[in-house]
Amino acid sequence: MPDLPTRGLARAARLAALPAAHVGRRAASLGRRLGGQPAELLTQQVQARTAEQLFTALGDLKGGAMKVGQWLSAMEAALPDQVAGPYGEALTRLQEAAPALPPGVIHRVLAEDLGPHWRLQLLYFDDTPAAAASIGQVHRASWSGGQHSRAVAVKVQYPRAGDALAVDLRQLDRLAPLIRVAAPGVPARDLFAQLRASVMAETDYEQEATAQTQFHRALVDDPDFVVPEVVAVTGRVLVSEWVDGTPIAEVARTGTQPQRDRAGELLVRFLLSSPARVGRLHGDPHPGNFRLTDDGRLVVLDFGSTLALPHGWPPRLGELLRAAVDRDATALLAVMVDGGLVAPGTVSGQRLVETLDPLLAPLRVPRFAFSRGWLRSQTTRFSDPRGTAARVQRHLHVPAHYLLVQRVLAGTTGVLCTLGARVRVADEAVTWLPGFHDAAA
Repeated sequence: MPDLPTRGLARAARLAALPAAHVGRRAASLGRRLGGQPAELLTQQVQARTAEQLFTALGDLKGGAMKVGQWLSAMEAALPDQVAGPYGEALTRLQEAAPALPPGVIHRVLAEDLGPHWRLQLLYFDDTPAAAASIGQVHRASWSGGQHSRAVAVKVQYPRAGDALAVDLRQLDRLAPLIRVAAPGVPARDLFAQLRASVMAETDYEQEATAQTQFHRALVDDPDFVVPEVVAVTGRVLVSEWVDGTPIAEVARTGTQPQRDRAGELLVRFLLSSPARVGRLHGDPHPGNFRLTDDGRLVVLDFGSTLALPHGWPPRLGELLRAAVDRDATALLAVMVDGGLVAPGTVSGQRLVETLDPLLAPLRVPRFAFSRGWLRSQTTRFSDPRGTAARVQRHLHVPAHYLLVQRVLAGTTGVLCTLGARVRVADEAVTWLPGFHDAAA
């Protein structure tokens, strides 16, 4: 396979082929149905082939196209039952099992970044990737450390990955008019600019190493979390210690209920505690970035997208959630107006409570059971253009810098629902959200 296609026309044509091919398969299926073959079987065959093409196309393109697929994989639990099987599986495979680049291409990057004698540093290098994702792929290797060697994960960035990513992200501007119609209070251009900056930052491996080191130092020897230590970094190669664990997607498929509960509990604790403990928020909570160790700790990977929160969560967030949980319309409206999230006189506090109320069910009970059905109901409610939620959203003014936080909250919720985890969310919120705890007291 050559370097990634980076011309906008070529990448757009590859994506445009997806619906066209699906239409062709549907037409062929109709012909076979007329010939007497069962409709249900034919529908399953069409979905399976389309899902496989989706996996192959997004996986081959890498960059932003595959990044979108990974974001969708975090929300796989929201898919309807009839498509959750083939499409959910295809999206899950994009988390870390995308089509890999050939060894020769990877060796070229290693030679350019580590030097022509890179094999003296990497005593063993497995040419078969342990994971292949949107911007790079990871190989297991052995790193020379004097008299001792250590098992490491070598993350190698695809040649011209940044160019492919930039081309895909530029297409977002075409969605700005639609966003302005659906949600006039959302600064679409600023939002997309923030998204581009956040995603493009993932190609900066030195910045990623700095963030990963911050998390590692803050959580070293922690009983709940494992963050691999950074061993070495260059512009396109990031070497970290190797840590074994079961991927969260596998835990969701085959784990026991206690294992799934443990994974969900740690995921929520990591999300809510990181700003206070590390001063940063992990910004890419799709299942491929987490593992569960045999002794019940959560391994956290991929720190290319993080948000600096040096003072922890802002107290206003906890105050807002507490007012909403208490269904205090007056207090909720006051917090949102004070924070610039809504303009005075545009929406009532009661409407805000009605919109947020179902989303806050996890904070109202001692232990909330996340499920696909619950997530689908919330997705349906917010996507109904005639519903209260849609009408209220049109009055919201969401700052662009809140984008990553919203993405993290949505992605984490999607993973929890895929796990079917039962989690004490309220306890974690009381512990780690300052305004929430103060108001509760």
